[in-house]
Amino acid sequence: MPRGMGRGYGRGFFPYSPFGGLYWLIDVILLVAMLYILFKLFLVAAPYVIALVVIMLIRSFLRPRPFFGPRSWF
Repeated sequence: MPRGMGRGYGRGFFPYSPFGGLYWLIDVILLVAMLYILFKLFLVAAPYVIALVVIMLIRSFLRPRPFFGPRSWF
């Protein structure tokens, strides 16, 4: 018998039904809360990211760039 296939192999992470009980409900509530917080953070951070991209584009249009040399890519 290979290693790891002894007692308890195939039972899964929880020894009880995954769709019943208090722990499943707590897991779902925490997952929904984390997704909600990440969505709110995205909504708050999106205008700052858009403004930063616009400022960088304006800077790249106003600044003359050389066609060759070590700083031609930046």
